[in-house]
Amino acid sequence: MTDTRDNLIPGTLNVLILKALSWGPLHGYAISKWIQRSTDEVLRVEEGVLYPALHRLERDGLLEAEWGVNDTGRRAKFYSLTANGKKYLQAEVARWKRSSAAVSSVLDAAEA
Repeated sequence: MTDTRDNLIPGTLNVLILKALSWGPLHGYAISKWIQRSTDEVLRVEEGVLYPALHRLERDGLLEAEWGVNDTGRRAKFYSLTANGKKYLQAEVARWKRSSAAVSSVLDAAEA
């Protein structure tokens, strides 16, 4: 599973991957590092979780992949968002913002 200091809420990994790719094509290791840096090292996505998620997202038509060369000169598969992936990401971001605002309201509520 995902190696995190806090467990991911189901569905979180997909939206994190898609958000990472919203900046442009990346290979798996770079996606993992982007998530780690963007969460101030709180979330660390291991290969055993990341690559199956990438393959599912590709199979579902949200990502496309092509082979290229990474910065160290090694061959790597680079993933990018499809048009459907961009639409899905927009919808998921809106859903996450609504949900997190609702949870924050509950957590910030004064005790009765």
